[in-house]
Amino acid sequence: MKKFIIFLLVGLSLITACNKEQDEIVPLSEQEKTDLRFLREEEKLARDVYVYSYNKYGESTFSSISNSEQTHMNSVLNLLNKYGLTDPVINDAYGVFSNSELQTLYNELTVKSDSSLNKALEVGVNIEGLDINDIKIFKSHTSNIDLINVYDKLSCGSRNHLRSFVGQLGSYLPVYISQTEYDAIVNSSNEQCGQ
Repeated sequence: MKKFIIFLLVGLSLITACNKEQDEIVPLSEQEKTDLRFLREEEKLARDVYVYSYNKYGESTFSSISNSEQTHMNSVLNLLNKYGLTDPVINDAYGVFSNSELQTLYNELTVKSDSSLNKALEVGVNIEGLDINDIKIFKSHTSNIDLINVYDKLSCGSRNHLRSFVGQLGSYLPVYISQTEYDAIVNSSNEQCGQ
């Protein structure tokens, strides 16, 4: 019985030590913080442009993908909250951004989307290519498993979104990713992200 109690106490202390390690939050580098803040608003950009295009054309693809982008925004917000970072989305109104680069891009993309449904679909392909490219860069800046897991899920979602837009648009020359990467994405099946 004494051996059992000692074994139990050792086991409990190991479990407690493991839980403490899991609860410890490793501070993020300035680059990781910058990447997360930018990504939060970049996902908002996608959501807002797709809402704009849905309101203009009533195409259900824009509605469903904008809902997915809201989920992406929430995933990044969870990381910002976990690591005690300020959310750059001060005003969650559509088309309003703290980052001036993203504000300019939103303005340009909605003007382009306004011209035709095909142009709006092209904008969707471009946004998803931009997300895929940026997330790849952000992932290269970190070894933090929390960030890598979210980046992988968001990148997977962006590949699926790209496939959806291309499925309606037809062939297209990518702007932000290589032709090889684009071809690999559009010639493969939708993925189960985060499964």
